[in-house]
Amino acid sequence: MPIYEYVCKTCGSAFEQLIRGTEQAQCPSCGKRRLEKKFSVPAAHSQRGEMPACPHSSCGMRDTCPGATCGIE
Repeated sequence: MPIYEYVCKTCGSAFEQLIRGTEQAQCPSCGKRRLEKKFSVPAAHSQRGEMPACPHSSCGMRDTCPGATCGIE
């Protein structure tokens, strides 16, 4: 059962919703169904329970790197 990200075309609310089978998403703010599905990146989980090493850790820009805020160290 996938969780999809949407933006309501009526009120502009952005939200995520779990969709089962033939269910249709509905905006939790205004109740409308005029929605645009956003592109989202699937999550991946490590079997070892470890975070991957930051690919930017050796570039010398660690403090200013956009990757420094991602939580990967």
